[in-house]
Amino acid sequence: MNNWVEYRWVGSEKHYVDEIDAQPIGHIVLGRFGGNSTTNRKVKNEDGCLVWVNADLNAEFAVLLDAHKTAESAELVVEIIHSLQSDIKHALTLPTREAFRNLQNLFLTTFESQSFRKACQMVEGETACLIVARKDKYLWWFSIGDCILHVHHPELVALNEFQQNHRSFYEWIGKVNTFDLEVPCYSTGTKELRKGKNHIFVTTDGLVECPNVNFDNPAEIFQAFQNATILEGVFYLLNEIRKNGVLDSTTILSWIVEVVEEGMQPSDRDSKAL
Repeated sequence: MNNWVEYRWVGSEKHYVDEIDAQPIGHIVLGRFGGNSTTNRKVKNEDGCLVWVNADLNAEFAVLLDAHKTAESAELVVEIIHSLQSDIKHALTLPTREAFRNLQNLFLTTFESQSFRKACQMVEGETACLIVARKDKYLWWFSIGDCILHVHHPELVALNEFQQNHRSFYEWIGKVNTFDLEVPCYSTGTKELRKGKNHIFVTTDGLVECPNVNFDNPAEIFQAFQNATILEGVFYLLNEIRKNGVLDSTTILSWIVEVVEEGMQPSDRDSKAL
């Protein structure tokens, strides 16, 4: 149960400007491209991520961050969440319903705490933050800002369902902090994954805002994985935005979850088939 594969990174450590990096973290593929440099662009990357994978628990935990002005807010959030690792990992050993409830309470308590809000006032800039946990056949997320979570499965594709959270603008953690509002603004959700292969795809917005490509359409994103491994598909996407002159950095986390149980179906499914 303690067999965790772990990784964390913030763009201030290594910026990947003009450089594509795609590598496996356990069975999750991490892809990074710091954007194309120009003569008037400062060389920096303000993205960040944290990934924990435990095959024995049939669970993953991932955080994706997209900061601006500086990477300090991303650094702070990664450090704070890393400090909670014993509580997070313990939560993921619990029954799934209880695990997700514990995670949500933990993050709300942490982000609303006076000590964390005070620490946020000491950094320059602010960050979008998307936290994702998967246990058994269920997916949970806690979303602040405009990072994106997609799920690809044939049953969902048939109904044109890909994106699970929504891009919510004017929400951040950091110097400007949603948890300083009278009513903090964020979204959470859970999803039952479908029987068969579910492709989970998490990205910062550099990918979908790249000129001359159509990656704002999730169907176009997943075309990259037809007849390709996850690693190959992630590299292809990053190479496409590199070739098309994207300036913003992009960070991707992508992996497959195979579910053996049948998903929920409508009670009148059989009659509809007649």
